[in-house]
Amino acid sequence: MTPFYEAALEASRRAFSLLHNPPATLLHKDRGIGAGGDHSSGIDLACEALFLEALAPFGTIESEESGRVGSGEGTVVLDPLDGSSNALSRFPYYGASAALLDRKGVLTEAFVANLATGECFLLDPATQLPLCGTLDGERFLPVSPPPEPEIGLFEKAYAHPEAVAALSDAGFKFRAPGAVALSLAYASRARFFLYLGELRTYDFAAGLALCRNLEVEVGERHVLVAQDPDTAVALRGVLGEMLVD
Repeated sequence: MTPFYEAALEASRRAFSLLHNPPATLLHKDRGIGAGGDHSSGIDLACEALFLEALAPFGTIESEESGRVGSGEGTVVLDPLDGSSNALSRFPYYGASAALLDRKGVLTEAFVANLATGECFLLDPATQLPLCGTLDGERFLPVSPPPEPEIGLFEKAYAHPEAVAALSDAGFKFRAPGAVALSLAYASRARFFLYLGELRTYDFAAGLALCRNLEVEVGERHVLVAQDPDTAVALRGVLGEMLVD
């Protein structure tokens, strides 16, 4: 385990504990607009404080909530609470993501934690392939996809009714759980991942790195990840011009 992953795990453990018994004073979405453009809640900022403290030694932190914090040769791209609306609603699908870039801007380490279940994902420092473990950090194993995943993950589906209808008509089953980085981490277990709309670095830096063993297509306003080339081709055929940026 690298120092960066140890720090991310420790911050995630603390955030996990906080989110499972948050003070009532943090459960309000009235703390201003964050750097990513969304309204910040008390739990967003409380989780951010935990990660800023843990990850400060690794360089400048680009956080969805506070923007650029600190300094150093490296850069950490951070979403301290991915799916905060889920967390505020006590819907158990929310997490945190952190990506470490070297001074040349090359991503070297990526981490995503499910702060509802304690499951987490990171890149194997030796192979750069995704590993899965838990917040106790004792054992991480290669991600094992199901043999025939039945569902895809379509983030922001609510904003794209034409795509929803096209996928449904073509027989593609999907869910829209509401946490982009976390859904990318789970893409290895899904038939596909789809996102349409503005791409924010906070959402995609760590999650996309965990999809290196999958079929990945990134455009200016879409991301498509599939288990295999045939699924990717089928999705492009169904969605057509909706994937043209």
